[in-house]
Amino acid sequence: MDLNIYHLHTHSALHCGTGQSAGIVDLPIARDKATHLPIVPGSSLRGVLRDKIRANEKDIEKALFGPRDIQSSEQSFAGALSLGDANLLVLPIRSLNGIVAYATCPFVLRNYANDTKISVKETPLPQPSAQQALVSNENVNVIQHDNHTELLVLEDLDISAEKDEKVQAWAKKIAEAVYSEQSDLKDEFINRFVVLSDNVFSYLSTTATELRTRIRITEKTGVVKEGALWSEENLPANAILWGVYSLSDSRDKKQELTAPELKEKLSASYTLQMGGNAGIGRGLVSLFTKKEEKETGGQE
Repeated sequence: MDLNIYHLHTHSALHCGTGQSAGIVDLPIARDKATHLPIVPGSSLRGVLRDKIRANEKDIEKALFGPRDIQSSEQSFAGALSLGDANLLVLPIRSLNGIVAYATCPFVLRNYANDTKISVKETPLPQPSAQQALVSNENVNVIQHDNHTELLVLEDLDISAEKDEKVQAWAKKIAEAVYSEQSDLKDEFINRFVVLSDNVFSYLSTTATELRTRIRITEKTGVVKEGALWSEENLPANAILWGVYSLSDSRDKKQELTAPELKEKLSASYTLQMGGNAGIGRGLVSLFTKKEEKETGGQE
């Protein structure tokens, strides 16, 4: 069984929640238990992906996901697709200069390199100090300070900035996985990419997510319904996540496809709507499964 990489790019705020609150936010997003970094559970992604494939590639839906209705145990079999959780790779953060910065950290990049088989010897990891941000030469978020030092202001944090060629290399690798070669957004991403220390990134992954307060209006009176006030946490638009998926040979006796054949039939990209609040435009994402084909256009 071969492991493959998928990337998830949010186009609008995304809420994949936990259904319970343990803090001041009524509806928090799902987070990894050990790192407390945001994740998108594979179970949240699997359902909407199945719906998309059923609409556009119905011939492989049963092989990938198994039968929808099971009349007897003889008709039951496991699907060939195994989909892991999506882990946070890049978090958009408000910047005093340049509007937004796309941030990550060495801990995240190391895990990403391990899954994607990127050699850290050939592409070394940037290693910022505790209160430092490493940026590319053309970064638009940097502020020139009076004493000729460079500074980043992210949310309410003032962080010293230093140019590092290793940052440029990692920015290009991530951009190539998400943006097509013809897209101007690729250069925009590279010029806003920053690598923060693990501690600072962990802090911002908790405080720099999007919080929205919502109410429910009583239809007859037009005023707020008593007790109908709550807060929701969202992963902001333009966040990038990655995850692992695997394919086995089809277990459908009527459709005996090998894992490579199933992978070939998958589209290079899918546009999905997932998570909560789809009716108000939340949860629009792009799922990329095959970088080498995505640049020529995938399936919407």
